[in-house]
Amino acid sequence: MNIMDKFEKWAKLVSHSIVWIGGAGVVIMLGLTVADIIGIKVFNSPVPGGIEIVGFLGVIITAFGMAYTEAEHGNIQVEFFISRLPRRIGATCAAFVSVLGFVLFALLAWQSVKYGISLQQSGEVSMTSRIPFYPFVYAIAFCCIPVCFILLVKIMKNIKKVVNK
Repeated sequence: MNIMDKFEKWAKLVSHSIVWIGGAGVVIMLGLTVADIIGIKVFNSPVPGGIEIVGFLGVIITAFGMAYTEAEHGNIQVEFFISRLPRRIGATCAAFVSVLGFVLFALLAWQSVKYGISLQQSGEVSMTSRIPFYPFVYAIAFCCIPVCFILLVKIMKNIKKVVNK
């Protein structure tokens, strides 16, 4: 097993591990929504801050699912177009797209950390439940890192396809 295979195995292990956090967010969101509906219909009182909490859970679900989705090729791709090109040209296009994705997620991680720091320093919290915003912004930054690793593996694999005949 070469270094690239080990790197890919590690990136997939991380992505398959953190997706469970997003899955737990789905279950919690479901329970909260059911509790909110029961609270409104039966007790004439919704769960306090329920809408805010569902929004925060949406961030968790999305952020912690990004790496898994990238690792399992779950994103929309232009495979129809690339598959019709010669192998080396298709690999060049795929490498270029992966580089763009890598740059995007690296910038997203960096800017999320900067934004999280500013939110933490200002003490910004949600209006009803008073939950601080910054941990969720840091979660986005954290979850961009495995996506970058997976895209790096894709870049290396596609460069290898371009170089090898």
